[in-house]
Amino acid sequence: MSDYGFIDTPEKLEDLAKKLGKEKVIAVDTEADSFFHYYDKLCLLQVGARAGIFLIDPLALGENGLDPLKPVLEDPGVRKIFHAAEYDLYMLFRSAGIRVRNIFDTMVSAQLLGYNAVGLGALVERHFDVKLSKDQQRTDWSRRPLREAQTEYAASDVIYLIEITARLEKELKEKKRLAWAQAEFTTLEERVWPEREFDKQGYMRIKGARKLDPRELAIMREVFMMRDKRARMLDRPPFKVLGNGTLLDLAQNPPATRRALGNRKGITELVLRRMGQDLLEAVQRGVEGPEHPPLTKKPPVNNGRRRLDRRGDERLAQLKKWRARRSKELELDPGVFCPNAGLEEIAWAMPKDLEALRALGPMKGWWVDAFGAEVLEVSANAQEHAANLPQSNDGGARRNRRGRRRGSRDSSSKD
Repeated sequence: MSDYGFIDTPEKLEDLAKKLGKEKVIAVDTEADSFFHYYDKLCLLQVGARAGIFLIDPLALGENGLDPLKPVLEDPGVRKIFHAAEYDLYMLFRSAGIRVRNIFDTMVSAQLLGYNAVGLGALVERHFDVKLSKDQQRTDWSRRPLREAQTEYAASDVIYLIEITARLEKELKEKKRLAWAQAEFTTLEERVWPEREFDKQGYMRIKGARKLDPRELAIMREVFMMRDKRARMLDRPPFKVLGNGTLLDLAQNPPATRRALGNRKGITELVLRRMGQDLLEAVQRGVEGPEHPPLTKKPPVNNGRRRLDRRGDERLAQLKKWRARRSKELELDPGVFCPNAGLEEIAWAMPKDLEALRALGPMKGWWVDAFGAEVLEVSANAQEHAANLPQSNDGGARRNRRGRRRGSRDSSSKD
């Protein structure tokens, strides 16, 4: 492992910022504590450069402590290399107001090159025959002092990025895909990050919630809100306070007594002692209060799934056949080449020209530039092929239902 400097004072960071401002390329990574706290925060910033490996401690630097690095990270003249940049960019913007410019993402590049495994460990092993340790992936980065195993792990995340980038960029050029990657990087740079706020409808994303009846949903809502309140008080992630499966169980089979509550899976003695009464009261509010309003289906959006008729299904099938062939030729994962949402949108909208294709929500500009004319031809042929089919699936569904009923009567007559 290479030596590295630990930056935990404003003076050290200002000196480092001056050094980094003279670099042409730096590698960047972050560590946060989302697995251990209600609000995740930036706990460590790793930087690799010709000048060395540096571990920067935002917790020690305090509020606005990363300001000296802002000019460097926002300088388009300095390339910043990340692996899976999205979360890092989000944390840097939310924690320090930094909008990073001139990005190179090694994971995105590996995907566009058709690599089977695109994790950082897989890239390092592939290019350098070195296995990185994974034993600190779930560590609490907010605790101080950091252990040697943590700092070694953190430093290893940036040691190889600059060399990996040189190799990936060469491969991208050879395959004429560097422009694709650069377009993806620009999209990341321009990403608008949402404000952090509590989603009061978050219980609807819990698996099984949409199958609950209005009374059960009312209970689910109450216990969900109670869990979030307790999670904030304890500064713990909600799922570590009470699991989603337990919330669903309480909604479907509401306990009326402390004893009944204590018999539920996920309700430990500690949970029962600390928040048993609050849980029972939340359940009671759901049982006695107004029922949950009826669920409404959200209207389809440009990048959402479309409900296609029979002709649309046929167009989609033809588009998927084309995607399977082209992605195999390009040695790309079909989902990387063009996600299902994109094909569904094309099958639904039936664009007639490149401008119309480019206007579709899921379509990426570089993809339209490279494959737009081809996909328009496939789409037109698919539309011609589908034109002879009935437009609606309803008739077939009715025939299937009549067939099942007739089959049922026939079976009963034989008994």
